[in-house]
Amino acid sequence: MSTHQTITPELRQWILEQAQAGYQPEAVLKSMVASGWSEDVAIAAMESTLQGHLQAQGGVPVPTPAIDDSPLYLDVADRRVHVLQVMAQPRVVVFGNLLSDDECDALIEAARPRLARSLTVAVKTGGEELNDDRTSNGMFFQRGETELIQRIEARIAALVNWPLENGEGLQVLHYRPGTEYKPHYDYFDPNEPGTPTILKRGGQRVATLVMYLGEPEKGGGTTFPDVKLEVAPKRGNAVFFSYNRADPSTQTLHGGAPVIAGEKWIATKWLRERRFE
Repeated sequence: MSTHQTITPELRQWILEQAQAGYQPEAVLKSMVASGWSEDVAIAAMESTLQGHLQAQGGVPVPTPAIDDSPLYLDVADRRVHVLQVMAQPRVVVFGNLLSDDECDALIEAARPRLARSLTVAVKTGGEELNDDRTSNGMFFQRGETELIQRIEARIAALVNWPLENGEGLQVLHYRPGTEYKPHYDYFDPNEPGTPTILKRGGQRVATLVMYLGEPEKGGGTTFPDVKLEVAPKRGNAVFFSYNRADPSTQTLHGGAPVIAGEKWIATKWLRERRFE
């Protein structure tokens, strides 16, 4: 085919039909490339078609890093961040050099005295509860609690083009050998009775940024089982992913793989639709 390939309405319809039939994006992409489509055009067609389809079914705007022109670096706020890996569907971006070693150390030391067994959202009530799937220790900083937190939050807001006030407080988590967080979704299930209470504080979660503060010797990667992706927990790096609707079709099922050796420290930032109170 010509190198100047046009994304036609017929192609978009075919992509939708494959998605509705249950075919995974990687299978659809492979079929398109085998049929003569360039991989870049195929990915662009799938991303624009499937995101438009989800929005038509109730999707919402999501935080979006400025990576449409495939930059190697993003100059945001006070730091040059590296763009290491990009996935279109689901939208997953791996960033390098988001945090300095000093910032990682300072976050760990500020969090250490306040650690307690990590809780999860209680979907039945809107409160918090212990969950056997999550075996880390953790704590939350208030948004803007210290100068360090303010600096990192401003950097994140610039990186993903999302209002600073729409972010939840930064959570720091500590994983020892054998601890993990089994695969889960970060959005709040609209079918659970506690969700309306949770959403009053800022609407749905629409994106997640996981920053790696202390890397283990083995294990501890961030896994995305639906797309067979694992992100290594390299210190100073981060993985970003967005989800424009509260539905498994976003393919944002993810987890923290068990730490095999050493200790893992991460900081997580969840982003909401609206101002988080």
